Amino acid sequence: MTFDPDKRKLLSSLCHGAIFINYTFVSIGIPVALLLVSEDPVVKANARESLNLHLNLWVGWAIAGFCAATVILIPIAIILAIPLLLLSFVMPILAILKILGSPATEYRYPFIIHIL
Repeated sequence: MTFDPDKRKLLSSLCHGAIFINYTFVSIGIPVALLLVSEDPVVKANARESLNLHLNLWVGWAIAGFCAATVILIPIAIILAIPLLLLSFVMPILAILKILGSPATEYRYPFIIHIL
């Protein structure tokens, strides 16, 4: 079965770019919907990878929040927050650029735990 490369680029980019919409559960709605609706295996793989990034960031922010809530661990929270901010902005942009360059590739985020 052949898939439209322009549609593949758009949907895969939308999966990774959803993180810029909102940091709550709204941002996972797009990758979840595309994972369930799309028949394209590359789009499904990119949606799973986007969800993996979201889950990793949520766990990281929960740990940083816990550290910030305990006053003694505030420096650790700051140390955790800086890489989390960089990951949440830089990594999706790199994923989108990679997908736009070659739509047939499934992007895999480095430095994260692949849960899905």
